[in-house]
Amino acid sequence: METTNSSTQNHSKRALAEAPIGVFDSGVGGLTVVRRIVERLPTEHIVYFGDTARVPYGTKSVPTIRKYAAENTALLLRESPKLIVVACNTVSALALDVVQAVAADIPVLGVVTAGARLALERSTHRRIGVIGTEATIASQAYHRELSRLCQHATIVSKACPLFVPLAEEGFTTHRATHLIAEEYLSELRNAGIDTLILGCTHYPLLRSVIADVMGEDVFIVDSAEAVAIEVETLLTRSGLLNLSNTMRRTKFMVSDLPQKFHQLAERFLGFALSQPELILWDSL
Repeated sequence: METTNSSTQNHSKRALAEAPIGVFDSGVGGLTVVRRIVERLPTEHIVYFGDTARVPYGTKSVPTIRKYAAENTALLLRESPKLIVVACNTVSALALDVVQAVAADIPVLGVVTAGARLALERSTHRRIGVIGTEATIASQAYHRELSRLCQHATIVSKACPLFVPLAEEGFTTHRATHLIAEEYLSELRNAGIDTLILGCTHYPLLRSVIADVMGEDVFIVDSAEAVAIEVETLLTRSGLLNLSNTMRRTKFMVSDLPQKFHQLAERFLGFALSQPELILWDSL
């Protein structure tokens, strides 16, 4: 009887390990998180939802963002994930508790805590800058998390709203992008920060321009990379890494404009993907 129970438990553990990692964002930006997860954990299955019908979240009210967070989480739960990653800085800042409540016993990771931890690990003088959408910066979520983790950190924040459309237009090295980055980042550069958190998942596409403006003495923290590290750590500690030899499965869902998402996605992911599934909110 004990042997049968043990065998059943081992089978259940393997089945759970082979379940997908669920990731959601307001649009395509969260694909930078998927890219980093795939790079670190190439055998993990991924299911991604981009709420392209309601993007951007960064300009929405807090009640609206929290409503969207609950709905996105419920949608991902249909895919039976072993972990949910909130790849949206705005939701991580303003509605992570909502995601955790809806997800119940499924672990949830957000990009804010991951980015803050990595920044403090890499910072030499605890002088940290944060850039993000207007909603993320106004929430002071990074400020609170950095202060919680290190009471003596000096934190300087700046909203950079034009970075998102520049990333989506593919203006990653354009002269206009450099000029806008100079305007946005001069305050942070003058503040003498030694570490800069990219507090929006679109911003890694502009990393080279941002790094050029900030200078080689400033360490750039990619929140997508930071959360991928935390995913690996959590799955390793819980024994839920997918160690099977099955080919990685990826599923992409969007709430509008699947063709546009598909065109942008390969730029964010760095690899080809199948046509995304269209999810209509009114039909759910």
